[in-house]
Amino acid sequence: MTIDAILQSAPLTGLDAAVDAASRRIPPLWPLASHVAVNPFLGQAEETLAEAGARLGRIGGVPVAMPRGWYLGRIASGEITQADLAGALAACPHAGRPADVRALKAAAARERPASAAVPTVADLAARATGMDWPGLVDERIGAWAAGYFDEGQALWAAPRDRRAWAAFRAHATHDLTPEIMGLTGFAAFVADAPADPREAIARAASRLGLGPAAAADYFHRLLFSLGGWAQYARYRLWRAELAGGTDTTIADLLAIRLLWEEALFLRHEAAIGVAWTEARSCHEAPVAPGEAELVDAILQEAAERAAQRELARTLATPAPAPADTRPALQAAFCIDVRSEVFRRALESLDPSIRTLGFAGFFGVSARHRRFASDVEELRLPVLLNPTASTRSGDAGSARADLAARYAARARRAWGRFRLAAVSSFAFVEAMGPVYAGKLLRDALGLARMPARDDPAPRFDPALDPAARIGAAETVLRAMSLTEGFARLVLLAGHGANVVNNPHASGLHCGACGGYSGEVNARLLAALLNDAEVRAGLLARGIAVPEDTLFVAALHDTTTDAVSLYAEDAPAPGHAPDIARARAWLAAAGVVAQGERALRLPRASGAGDIARRARDWAEVRPEWGLAGCKAFIAAPRRRTAGRSLEGRAFLHDYDWVQDDAGGFGVLELIMTAPVVVASWISLQYYGSAVAPEAFGSGNKLLHNVVGGIGVLEGNGGPMRAGLPWQSVHDGERLVHDPLRLTVCIEAPREAMTDILARHEGVRALFDKRWLHLFAIDAEGRLAHRYAGDLRWEDVADAAQSPALAA
Repeated sequence: MTIDAILQSAPLTGLDAAVDAASRRIPPLWPLASHVAVNPFLGQAEETLAEAGARLGRIGGVPVAMPRGWYLGRIASGEITQADLAGALAACPHAGRPADVRALKAAAARERPASAAVPTVADLAARATGMDWPGLVDERIGAWAAGYFDEGQALWAAPRDRRAWAAFRAHATHDLTPEIMGLTGFAAFVADAPADPREAIARAASRLGLGPAAAADYFHRLLFSLGGWAQYARYRLWRAELAGGTDTTIADLLAIRLLWEEALFLRHEAAIGVAWTEARSCHEAPVAPGEAELVDAILQEAAERAAQRELARTLATPAPAPADTRPALQAAFCIDVRSEVFRRALESLDPSIRTLGFAGFFGVSARHRRFASDVEELRLPVLLNPTASTRSGDAGSARADLAARYAARARRAWGRFRLAAVSSFAFVEAMGPVYAGKLLRDALGLARMPARDDPAPRFDPALDPAARIGAAETVLRAMSLTEGFARLVLLAGHGANVVNNPHASGLHCGACGGYSGEVNARLLAALLNDAEVRAGLLARGIAVPEDTLFVAALHDTTTDAVSLYAEDAPAPGHAPDIARARAWLAAAGVVAQGERALRLPRASGAGDIARRARDWAEVRPEWGLAGCKAFIAAPRRRTAGRSLEGRAFLHDYDWVQDDAGGFGVLELIMTAPVVVASWISLQYYGSAVAPEAFGSGNKLLHNVVGGIGVLEGNGGPMRAGLPWQSVHDGERLVHDPLRLTVCIEAPREAMTDILARHEGVRALFDKRWLHLFAIDAEGRLAHRYAGDLRWEDVADAAQSPALAA
């Protein structure tokens, strides 16, 4: 078929489908300002781990499990038992798996065969010529993309008046680097390319001989090679589709990458034609896991069953019964695993203290503007759209707002002046000594790091009474907090106060879109303190006592300091309660710091924790969510008094209250917080098992590019995922790469019904990217979800501490 025929007939639609399929196999990358954890296997959610291993091995040479020695060590130590191996083997859904545990162990003892990606045209041309064409392609696309996607870092921004394909062509027709490196005529080749990127993709596919069977797979291969740039383009498509629109950037990037393939193929076809035919045949073959992928998946499942057995033993440990008296303090924290350590420390101080767990955006999906800012921050889970607009400050703070804007503009102008090409060197010579004090202060970690203290946020436009009452009721019921209110109820969002860390927003609240959670907490506290809202809640069956005060707080997870926003709702009658709460929070912070210091390299004790946050050179100010391995949705009594070591997401949930509402809260938990937690868990998993593909490399070598992401060094593709220092302490992994175990106390029938109605969520459990357990009335992990809407009983022996022996 000729090129003209392809452009004028149905196969173009087939290519569109291949482009779309390849694009959706790429995970999105949020920019650094609102960096959130992303499941790097998002595009493989409909496949098992073994199938994903076969696919990612083909397109990127990517392992999806740990080296065999990691599992063998756990088998030798008894951590992974015969029962774990047998259970994992029986659960494997694929033919071709080892026949029994003995055969599995024998296979595990063999080194995993090294996997290599199927070569691109650029790879083959490099082999034929000795020229690093893949490196040149990465470097030239990256140089263009850094300017085109720039979000304010560049002093001279690239034009934004055209789509990516047109912008690249305009750039590349004047870029002589490929010509100098030996690809003569490339600029003219780009100039003659079709103006429509769809036509360019069709032309390249025709010249490369890519049929329908190979196109999607090869397009995935090319997008994967672009690293973070393709992922950022996927983010733009994600955001556009969430708002009901679309975006063509990732398709344009594919057209750009194919243009290089086409040019190199036309230049070197004689030398690489046979090898390219073989590579193309590989992409045409169906993806199917082999023995290596099956053994890896079974060993991974066995490691997770071992962890589940330990979790079951912890939950089965008897806990003291909670006091029946009215609590002196209730404190709601984010479900974040770092909150578990602080909650346990706080509850240990006094039996009258109760804590709760709820997603840190506190049910307020806000499009927020900070004080003296016109930037809209989406403070909500990235799976959702904002339902309200908010801003900090009101008419009374207008003068302060204007002064802050002037000061910010002056700082920006000063910063641009000292970085500009015409003034940077003279600036250093003339003004360098003035900065000596600042450099000394910052180097010694003496600078103050106060919590964010904007004026109180408000809804803008204001919500009508019915909307306010409805929002308050929805959140309280979702928190299972409808009775037994304390005199003082804290709503504690969280954030991380660190310096010299491009990924700082990744330490903030994922449920708040990579921002700190004080805005959402303050908005909800204001709602729940509103007299009109409380009257409306009473009419709906929720009686909040008149003497109950809701106070917002911010938990700094790096220092374990908690700031209260008591001035938002002055209440002189509650001054003693607030003073006592501050004392409790400070004491709990010291306890939590001591526990966290045991895990942090070179931490000498609790007093060392705050210093790390201010240290320019500290690559591990905290561990973030490293170690996360479980999500538990149940009443607090199931986990209170038990140490989960900061490795579990804890969401308060009472299914008895939810039953009357048709299990709407359970549905919300399973389709939002559980999915967000899975993204976090799998990002840590991917960054541990495949750091070259799914991690961002060494923090010490990072350079921020475009204000979007980081390069490792001064070139190469933009990196995504977690830095190596976020999962490794320099000697060993601190994150156990285990897929998340979700434990919910609710009727199995209700969970089955929700899975049946949400195919995307069901796929996560059916394909074992998540494990699901039902907690029974005694607090035991009684039933395991087996896939296909089926459940199986967990053996009684699994609850026995003796099994671990």
